[in-house]
Amino acid sequence: VQLQASGGGRVQAGDSLRLSCVASGRTFSRYTMGWFRQAPGKERESVSVISYTGRGTWYVDSVKGRFAISRDNAKNTLYLQMNSLKPEDTAVYYCAALKREYYYTDSDNRPSDFDSWGQGTLVTVSS
Repeated sequence: VQLQASGGGRVQAGDSLRLSCVASGRTFSRYTMGWFRQAPGKERESVSVISYTGRGTWYVDSVKGRFAISRDNAKNTLYLQMNSLKPEDTAVYYCAALKREYYYTDSDNRPSDFDSWGQGTLVTVSS
């Protein structure tokens, strides 16, 4: 699958952004999808994951209550609504698909469990 992330930008602390990730080339609805981020000098971090049905979600503790992941299988699109942004959210955000199809578990959220990485979209939050 090919993934194209967009929606990043430069915002002030407290602002909101909505990231989108459009998929093509593989049946999007078969795959659990995730958002990840990588700040300069740091390892890639799992941010949020949504099951292939959309009924299961997982968030890293640092974004719980501020970020919301969703998907529209009819549009082959994954979203990440980011509210109350903080400077520590500054990173390149990536979307990716779980390697296994028709599978979801709260514990399979590591970047190494995913592939088909998109090119990323930069989010910069200033204080």
